[in-house]
Amino acid sequence: MFEGFTREWIETGEAEIHLVRGGEGPPLLLLHGYPQSHVCWHKVAPRLAETFSLVIPDLRGYGDSSGPAPDDGPGEENEAYSKRAMAEDMVEVMRTLGHERFALAGHDRGGRVAYRLALDTPETVTRLATLDIVPTLEMAERVDLGLAVSTYHWFFLAQPAPLPDRLILGDPDFYLEHTLQSWLGARGEIAPAALAEYRRCFGEESVVRATCADYRAGLTSDLENDRADRAAGRRIACPLLALWGAESSEQKAALDFEAIWRGWAEDVTGVAIDAGHFLMEEAPEETAEALLRFFTTH
Repeated sequence: MFEGFTREWIETGEAEIHLVRGGEGPPLLLLHGYPQSHVCWHKVAPRLAETFSLVIPDLRGYGDSSGPAPDDGPGEENEAYSKRAMAEDMVEVMRTLGHERFALAGHDRGGRVAYRLALDTPETVTRLATLDIVPTLEMAERVDLGLAVSTYHWFFLAQPAPLPDRLILGDPDFYLEHTLQSWLGARGEIAPAALAEYRRCFGEESVVRATCADYRAGLTSDLENDRADRAAGRRIACPLLALWGAESSEQKAALDFEAIWRGWAEDVTGVAIDAGHFLMEEAPEETAEALLRFFTTH
């Protein structure tokens, strides 16, 4: 995977971010989600690298990136793994690589980092693509019985430490593979080489703790930041592409992704992909073409 790409680590102050990069053209930052790493982009990266200079990192605490100790004790603000903190990492990474402005795509948790980055530092983002998410606050406000069951992990992972961490670490391979399988579409699959990488990283206690901290932040500081932006009327200024999996859970697929994002951005295009949650791995050609059309539009 990632043949011809270079691998490096960049210090951001609170984290050491591992990434791969390659290709030629304007810069495009690609962010992964849970419970994965940068590897999730391995099928679309070769196609995108024909047109863009790709930067594909592991988020803080995920994959081979390090991160601070979770601030998940009683009364803590859960800011160490907030999407704001993760977005600040990415701005620093891109600045270190010489990119003051760049295009940005994020899947799952990486999509939440991506839209937070676009809201906090609008001067850095030229175009934004989100993959299979709506804003965190919008998702939280729509939770009913069906959505709570299909997205139970939001509430399980956000439980106080060390409950979810210890339960997952009892059999991390089982939890990882159960989670991946349950979010795939009917014909979807994860490549064996990618699965092996996910298993390698997810077996690390530090990764499991960081990913739980990510979800604790999701239901605390991330919601507070979204509420503050909505109250202030702050919106995403750049063009936004919302991609989603047509075969995601019944409850999630019923969301009007495009309409929801229009509440947060001025210029929104929506495209459904014939896949489950893991668009880049289940439908790489369709996903790559949708991203290319969007990012090469002027």
